[in-house]
Amino acid sequence: MNPTRIIPPDDFVWSGRTDGGTPEHLRWHQKVRPESGDQGSATEGPAVELIGFSCDEGVRRNKGRVGASEGPDALRGALAPLAMHTNFGIHDAGTVVVPDRNLEDGQDTLGHQVARLLDTGNPVVVLGGGHDTAWGSYLGRTRSNRLRDKRVGVLNLDAHFDLRQADEPSSGTPFLQMARADQEAGRTFDYTVLGISEPNNTGVLFRTADELGVEFLTDEQCQPRHLDAVLEVVDRLMKRVDAIHLSIDLDVLPAAVAPGVSAPAGYGVPLETIQAVCHRVARSGKLVLVDVVELLPRMDVDGRTARAAARLITTLAHDALSTTPPPASAGTSPHAGGAAATSSPGAATTASTARPAPTPPTGPAGNTTGEHR
Repeated sequence: MNPTRIIPPDDFVWSGRTDGGTPEHLRWHQKVRPESGDQGSATEGPAVELIGFSCDEGVRRNKGRVGASEGPDALRGALAPLAMHTNFGIHDAGTVVVPDRNLEDGQDTLGHQVARLLDTGNPVVVLGGGHDTAWGSYLGRTRSNRLRDKRVGVLNLDAHFDLRQADEPSSGTPFLQMARADQEAGRTFDYTVLGISEPNNTGVLFRTADELGVEFLTDEQCQPRHLDAVLEVVDRLMKRVDAIHLSIDLDVLPAAVAPGVSAPAGYGVPLETIQAVCHRVARSGKLVLVDVVELLPRMDVDGRTARAAARLITTLAHDALSTTPPPASAGTSPHAGGAAATSSPGAATTASTARPAPTPPTGPAGNTTGEHR
């Protein structure tokens, strides 16, 4: 069996058009540098720390379409040509590669790397990989000195709960693994999901979510006309916790936007809503860790899934690392379109909608229960 290894970033992937070398010309590929392994990024100011997780085993165990192992470099390639509108560093720590079926060893290695990168003080973005990537991210944040004694909330943008009970870990189990690990360690498991597809989650998954006190909204309840209600859920989570672990499963998006995933959505949450949520979380000052998962490049028509993911990543990085507030009149940074939002942490002002968004019905655990049962 070949061991898990870490390979350095590929310069060929980080390439693209160059219009000049001054700040107003810069793109991601011109700013990226290999991660140095130290905490000395203070000389260049804030930075985003990237690391890839190349593994198909979790998706294979979950009986999904494999190919997510190709995701990290596809995400890098989509980020490479994007423009920089804020002066922050980009550090690439390479990719954790799991060549065989030893998923657990790969997740442990990823956890070690994530912990090390979190302790630089910069936000960390993990480029997956299947959603089993999230368990490796969890191992990292629980090992991080920076997050010791901090209450970390998980916000999952996903069509699925991924609370599956199974004989072995997979891409369908990471959040149940987190719940059990937090219980054993005496930590609070604080988990919110936006985008749940009722037809694609069985009754036992809804029951498990209720038992664990998971707050969630369905894909129907995350449409743009309900944006105020969606952001209220996000704000409640942010008020309860010290830091946010954001997990973005690209299958939350409609299949027309994200065809290149293991399980394309028959309905999905529009990119407009997902972008607004990313703005809100990144501007809170509490975002420490992001995973972007389930990209399947071999099925990605015109690279549209990778492009949508790259748009979300650059939004998160710019908003989290920007030292300049967005213009008051627009409420959004120059690189980002879509819904406007204020830049102050936990702010309640959002883009206007066609009509006031209704407050979704809530169940005993604070969950929305309007569509299921």
